[in-house]
Amino acid sequence: MAIGMSELKKGLKIEVEGIPYKIVEYQHVKPGKGAAFVRAKIKSFLNGKTIEKTFHAGDKCETPNLQQKQMQFLYDDGELLQFMDTTTYEQEGLTYEQVGDAFDWIIDGMQVDMMYFNGKAITVEPPMVVELKIVETPPNFKGDSQGGRKPATLESGAVVQIPFHILEGDVIRVDTRTGEYLEKVK
Repeated sequence: MAIGMSELKKGLKIEVEGIPYKIVEYQHVKPGKGAAFVRAKIKSFLNGKTIEKTFHAGDKCETPNLQQKQMQFLYDDGELLQFMDTTTYEQEGLTYEQVGDAFDWIIDGMQVDMMYFNGKAITVEPPMVVELKIVETPPNFKGDSQGGRKPATLESGAVVQIPFHILEGDVIRVDTRTGEYLEKVK
């Protein structure tokens, strides 16, 4: 199905020149002279690189042949990250480049969505919100109560900014798209 310039939006998956992309950022531009166009930052599902692309009024792009399957992250074997289909028990390995930033939010046993392009595994997407334990954060000091933030390292290795009252060992919810602290899990 062809997608026109007016239908582009953040998060949409498109295929440009045979490569599947996700629109990370877009801006509709109406210059004083000439026709309107869309300037977009698109991220490749194949290698994780982000490029800028300009779409004009007549430009069309295709919907990529992407399939999603829920998989479980098993372990990192040093070269590949191993995932398992929980229904068939088949394993699939992806490189660090294929997984990209999603690796910051994945821990052993976590369910993720694996993306396939034309039948070949290309990347994974973690859940939008994950619950992770804080393994390292600076201690609180008297007076650290007024809306400030401090860094915290999570069990997945990611570092997020958290409120001062959160302590080491607490479990928090984090938005994986932005890397923002959402709330402490009770």
